[in-house]
Amino acid sequence: MSRHSKIFRSFMISYIVILIIPSLAGYMSYRTSIAVTQSVSIENSVTQLQKSQQMLERRMAEVEGFSRQLALNQDLYVLMNEKKGTDDGNVYGIWKIMKEVMVFGQTNDFLKNYYIYLRNYNVVLTPGSAYFRPEHYYENDHYTEMDLGQWQSEVLDKTHSREILPLKPFMMNGSQTSVISYMQSLPLDSFGEQPPAAVVVLIDQKTIASLLSGVMDRYGGWTYVSNEAGDAISLNGIGESDIKTMNADSAFDKSKQSQFFKDDLVITIRSDSTGWIYRAGIPRKTLMENANRIKYITWSVTGGALAIGLIAGWFLSVRNSAPINRLLGIVREQFGKDAPIGRNAYDFLQGNIATIITSNRELEQELNRQVPLIRDAFLKRLIAGEFQTREEIQAAAAQADTGLALQEGFVGILHVHGYAGLDTVEILNELSAARLLLKQSLREVDTRILMTDFGSDRVVAIFPTGEGEEASGIAGRSGIQALLEPFAAFMFGEYKITVTGSLGDHFASDMEVSRSFEQAKETMAYADYMQRKGFLWFADIRQESTTYYYPLDMELRLISTVRAGEEEEAKRIVQSVLQQNTEERELSPEMANQLVGELKGTLLKLLDQKAFSESERFEEAKQHIMDIQLTGSIDAIRSELHGIIEAMCRMIANKKNDLHIKTVEAIKQFVAERYSDAELTLYRIAEQAERPEKYISQLFKEVTGTNLSDHLEKVRMDHAAAMLQDKSLTVDEIAVRVGYNSAHSFRRAFKRVMGVAPSAYRQSLD
Repeated sequence: MSRHSKIFRSFMISYIVILIIPSLAGYMSYRTSIAVTQSVSIENSVTQLQKSQQMLERRMAEVEGFSRQLALNQDLYVLMNEKKGTDDGNVYGIWKIMKEVMVFGQTNDFLKNYYIYLRNYNVVLTPGSAYFRPEHYYENDHYTEMDLGQWQSEVLDKTHSREILPLKPFMMNGSQTSVISYMQSLPLDSFGEQPPAAVVVLIDQKTIASLLSGVMDRYGGWTYVSNEAGDAISLNGIGESDIKTMNADSAFDKSKQSQFFKDDLVITIRSDSTGWIYRAGIPRKTLMENANRIKYITWSVTGGALAIGLIAGWFLSVRNSAPINRLLGIVREQFGKDAPIGRNAYDFLQGNIATIITSNRELEQELNRQVPLIRDAFLKRLIAGEFQTREEIQAAAAQADTGLALQEGFVGILHVHGYAGLDTVEILNELSAARLLLKQSLREVDTRILMTDFGSDRVVAIFPTGEGEEASGIAGRSGIQALLEPFAAFMFGEYKITVTGSLGDHFASDMEVSRSFEQAKETMAYADYMQRKGFLWFADIRQESTTYYYPLDMELRLISTVRAGEEEEAKRIVQSVLQQNTEERELSPEMANQLVGELKGTLLKLLDQKAFSESERFEEAKQHIMDIQLTGSIDAIRSELHGIIEAMCRMIANKKNDLHIKTVEAIKQFVAERYSDAELTLYRIAEQAERPEKYISQLFKEVTGTNLSDHLEKVRMDHAAAMLQDKSLTVDEIAVRVGYNSAHSFRRAFKRVMGVAPSAYRQSLD
């Protein structure tokens, strides 16, 4: 610590300054807040209650507006004045009214529970249902102090004009609550004993109380609302008996806006529009002692914050200076430089890090410069069929940054004419320029086309086709033909370069690119021999041969794909071989039998390898291969070959699964043995397993369903929980024993995994 004291002191002084500045500002704010708090507490309480009053009256006005809108609703007017027939009535009209009034409750929570009673239909309409008997509605929702008859006579059969029923107990959807009821007969000018319709809005006492909760949330206490007759509209935090006691007390002046009654400051507001009385009671202690509490708490918090801030500053200074010191040591070691650590330490780091960044940029530029060469090498290997599996192709394509996935397409060879037999330096330079012009112009036509040189006067072009095109390539062929013919005309008209081409058949997988390339070469040789110009397709030179098509590279790819467990790719290769020998060639029965024998031989050679010979199904698969005979249709043979490939790929998958499980178990064993090592990282585990880090992480997740880092943390926490039973060990000692350099990090990890802090867990054991 003495060697790095200047860095430590610079951090510590910074933290102390940061602590002092807000402390001074906080003290000034505290003095101001004390004075303001004492003077405005009562005023704020009155204002808060007035706001709650305005909100409540505004909502009640919206409820009254709702009843007026219903009175003006033509559909409802027609419905409540028409006579009910012998059938169930105007069901559509009832449904339409329900749909129209359902939206009102979305803007005002006072309108969430209401019902409309239509006397002629004897139906009760609610936002979600229609009850064709009032007693059905009464079964779900009713006043607990009213029976069915009282409810019908007092609410449904009686004329109401903006009448509000005071707070009453109510059973709503099976739960007990209290509501006030706004009642209005329809139409509005109804004066008869039994109006045609009535709308009743049920306003839950809890909803009203929520509008008055501002005072209670801020100060506690209680709120009370009553009508002019003194009937309760809302009670929250106080009983009705307490209200009656207060009103009967001679010491309580009902006309005062604010007064102290017993231990409460009682604020009273009377509404000019409704005549309702709003009262709020705020505990005297809460109201008047807030200022003193601020005073006491401020001094305590300030002193505690300074103490904690100094401790935290010391801890952060140590922690933040440590990595800088380590970084200085690493930089000096790597660059072989020695510099004073004092005030020049940051300059020393800045200079060396700038050097690292510059070197990294130079390396990145060099890599970018090499990308075209890597891409060209990748394309040459691809058309040559040097890749054995799709995974290998995908990895190489990503490295070459080809920019697209070769799912399907065509391979063509474009030939620049007019330079045959000429090998002078000038001609070769001109030919190189012609090839470059050809590739640039073709790339401008379609940026997806991949190209590489093939000899001095030829270019191989891979034409990817989009999704949805037929496997036969008809749509792709017509599109490529429409692209190449204008392109050839452009090259001749613009640069006087004559371009012809040959194209292979459609490939349905990146593993079949080499086959399409070989077909393009064969087509090019045919075109040269026959002196054909323009663009010629392999399908246009159908072969009639007495020999079958099954080249060595096709056999090697089939072996590689089966060994890799790539079932679909292996089936495509078999399909391609059979298609070449049935659709592109006319084989004699003897040649067909030899082809089947060759395919059987390939599968038998595969089966003799160790990956299959140790399987329990080895003999069954071998017999299945031996039983294949050219006695049925080609579809039957294809089905047999596909079945054998499926069985062999399942053997590979089972072997991989067993190997994966063994690898994961070895990882678990290594973690169990080395969990106490603070340097145990994913890199160390991958190094032990002799696999890449990304592979290890994905494999562990696939097999166990858990991230490797989570598993390591869980193992450490399980051992820590066991060690906490030994009270002779401190939490810091346990943190070190389970692989944590920081006790703070250990505590956070323990609480995240176990749900409680280590100290609380130890107490729970007692």
